[in-house]
Amino acid sequence: PGEPGEAAFARRIDPAREPGLSPEQRRLMAQVEYAQRQRALQRRLRSRNVLLALGIGAVTFGIYGYTFYSVSQERFLDELEQEAEAARARA
Repeated sequence: PGEPGEAAFARRIDPAREPGLSPEQRRLMAQVEYAQRQRALQRRLRSRNVLLALGIGAVTFGIYGYTFYSVSQERFLDELEQEAEAARARA
């Protein structure tokens, strides 16, 4: 920081080689880093889960729509009704 009002950039330190850190401070730093890694992993997994849910939903609605479409194309019930009416007319 050469100019007044300019903040120094944070630098990464290695807790094992940093002088003046107590074992408790090193342990707390390790815990914080672990928690940050877990949060990043959860964010990544959440986005994957959302994509997977959308994919499963799309396939489900596709099958559902296709089923309705194919059932509406079938005319076997109409043929059965015609045969039943013909049988009634003969009787």
